[in-house]
Amino acid sequence: MAPELDTDSRAFPCVPPSDLDDPRVIVEHDWEAFQAVEQMSNHWDRPGWSDQRRVYYWMLTHADAPELVRRAEYCQGSLEHLGMDPVPSDGLHVTMPRVGDAELVSMAQIQNLRASAADTFFRGFRVLAHPLAGSRGAVRFSLAPWRPLVRLHTMLRALGEQAGAPGGKPTSVFRPHLGIAYNNRGRSAAPVIEAVSQLRGLPPVELEITSVELVELRRQYNAYRWETVFTLPLQPAAPSSVL
Repeated sequence: MAPELDTDSRAFPCVPPSDLDDPRVIVEHDWEAFQAVEQMSNHWDRPGWSDQRRVYYWMLTHADAPELVRRAEYCQGSLEHLGMDPVPSDGLHVTMPRVGDAELVSMAQIQNLRASAADTFFRGFRVLAHPLAGSRGAVRFSLAPWRPLVRLHTMLRALGEQAGAPGGKPTSVFRPHLGIAYNNRGRSAAPVIEAVSQLRGLPPVELEITSVELVELRRQYNAYRWETVFTLPLQPAAPSSVL
């Protein structure tokens, strides 16, 4: 087990993969965990969430990644018969650390966070989005490798702590993924797993991570939408980061 991540029932998969760098290990680990799910739950059944709630999050957004959008839309079309809620093409994202509820985070803290982030050095990197696996509440791409994503999550959490923000779950329970459809009712997982299995032969899509955004997130109908507060550019990727 990698030292950065812990086994935790709050995460999915509960147990992290044995290798954070090997795409084959990560992809198979995600798939085996999804195959073990017997019952899927309603992703939107989350106490405390309302149309009025606003939460600051760090996120990686991908509306400007046309190949990813095409692959996601193809998979969504193939799963349309399941009646899930597809993630809009301009809503594709990787959730990074929570900074805190908007009512608990002051503008002074946001400004401190922005100033600290501007002085932070972090290189961009590339990851692969592999179709397809899922969780108890969603269908999602597996991302690999995990290590640069875990390191970025660690750095962003530290920035939030320095700014005195409430924060969210620790990096130890972070499981990088990119959702494409949210499950909207309780159901047997077997038909979903069977449908998803038909898409696992698709090639992965390469994503170049050049920035991370601080957003004010809201839930709008059965989708997540956001306003970007500011964008943190990352330094150019090192040649060794090419997959």
